[in-house]
Amino acid sequence: MAFLKTILIILLVYYLLKIVARWFAPRIFSYAARKTEERFRENFGGFTNPNMKEEHKVGDVIIDKDSTKKNPSSKNVGEYIEFEEID
Repeated sequence: MAFLKTILIILLVYYLLKIVARWFAPRIFSYAARKTEERFRENFGGFTNPNMKEEHKVGDVIIDKDSTKKNPSSKNVGEYIEFEEID
Protein backbone atom coordinates (compact mmCIF):
# COMPACT_ATOMS: atom_id res chain seq x y z
CA MET A 1 0.00 0.00 0.00
CA ALA A 2 2.88 2.36 0.74
CA PHE A 3 4.28 1.76 -2.76
CA LEU A 4 0.97 2.78 -4.34
CA LYS A 5 0.79 5.85 -2.11
CA THR A 6 4.33 6.88 -3.16
CA ILE A 7 3.50 6.49 -6.86
CA LEU A 8 0.33 8.57 -6.37
CA ILE A 9 2.26 11.36 -4.61
CA ILE A 10 4.92 11.38 -7.36
CA LEU A 11 2.26 11.65 -10.07
CA LEU A 12 0.43 14.39 -8.16
CA VAL A 13 3.62 16.44 -7.74
CA TYR A 14 4.50 15.92 -11.42
CA TYR A 15 1.14 17.19 -12.69
CA LEU A 16 1.12 20.05 -10.18
CA LEU A 17 4.56 21.20 -11.37
CA LYS A 18 3.39 20.90 -14.96
CA ILE A 19 0.42 23.21 -14.29
CA VAL A 20 2.50 25.72 -12.35
CA ALA A 21 5.12 25.75 -15.12
CA ARG A 22 2.43 26.63 -17.67
CA TRP A 23 1.41 29.62 -15.59
CA PHE A 24 4.85 30.96 -14.73
CA ALA A 25 7.09 29.92 -17.65
CA PRO A 26 5.89 32.72 -20.01
CA ARG A 27 6.46 35.31 -17.28
CA ILE A 28 9.94 33.97 -16.52
CA PHE A 29 10.92 33.92 -20.21
CA SER A 30 9.61 37.43 -20.81
CA TYR A 31 11.52 38.67 -17.76
CA ALA A 32 14.72 37.02 -19.00
CA ALA A 33 14.22 38.47 -22.49
CA ARG A 34 13.62 41.95 -21.08
CA LYS A 35 16.75 41.77 -18.92
CA THR A 36 18.83 40.52 -21.86
CA GLU A 37 17.54 43.37 -24.02
CA GLU A 38 18.45 45.89 -21.32
CA ARG A 39 21.99 44.50 -21.12
CA PHE A 40 22.41 44.68 -24.90
CA ARG A 41 21.13 48.25 -24.98
CA GLU A 42 23.49 49.15 -22.14
CA ASN A 43 26.53 47.56 -23.82
CA PHE A 44 25.83 48.61 -27.39
CA GLY A 45 23.82 51.79 -26.89
CA GLY A 46 26.47 54.10 -28.32
CA PHE A 47 26.58 52.36 -31.68
CA THR A 48 24.31 53.46 -34.48
CA ASN A 49 23.51 51.88 -37.80
CA PRO A 50 25.16 53.90 -40.60
CA ASN A 51 22.56 52.67 -43.08
CA MET A 52 19.74 54.35 -41.19
CA LYS A 53 18.87 57.63 -42.82
CA GLU A 54 17.84 60.66 -40.85
CA GLU A 55 14.48 62.15 -41.62
CA HIS A 56 14.74 65.36 -43.62
CA LYS A 57 12.20 68.04 -44.22
CA VAL A 58 10.73 68.60 -47.64
CA GLY A 59 12.97 70.91 -49.66
CA ASP A 60 16.23 70.03 -47.91
CA VAL A 61 19.15 69.35 -50.21
CA ILE A 62 20.75 65.98 -49.51
CA ILE A 63 24.09 65.00 -51.02
CA ASP A 64 25.17 61.39 -50.57
CA LYS A 65 28.81 60.81 -51.38
CA ASP A 66 30.42 57.47 -51.89
CA SER A 67 33.41 57.69 -49.58
CA THR A 68 35.23 54.80 -51.19
CA LYS A 69 37.43 55.75 -54.10
CA LYS A 70 37.57 53.24 -56.90
CA ASN A 71 41.04 52.35 -58.11
CA PRO A 72 41.40 52.26 -61.86
CA SER A 73 42.05 48.75 -63.09
CA SER A 74 45.56 48.05 -64.24
CA LYS A 75 46.14 46.64 -67.72
CA ASN A 76 49.22 44.82 -66.46
CA VAL A 77 47.64 41.74 -64.93
CA GLY A 78 50.56 39.36 -65.25
CA GLU A 79 51.96 36.66 -67.54
CA TYR A 80 49.83 34.57 -69.84
CA ILE A 81 50.34 30.86 -69.26
CA GLU A 82 49.05 28.39 -71.84
CA PHE A 83 47.99 25.01 -70.53
CA GLU A 84 47.81 21.77 -72.50
CA GLU A 85 45.32 19.00 -71.84
CA ILE A 86 46.91 15.65 -71.05
CA ASP A 87 44.95 12.53 -71.93
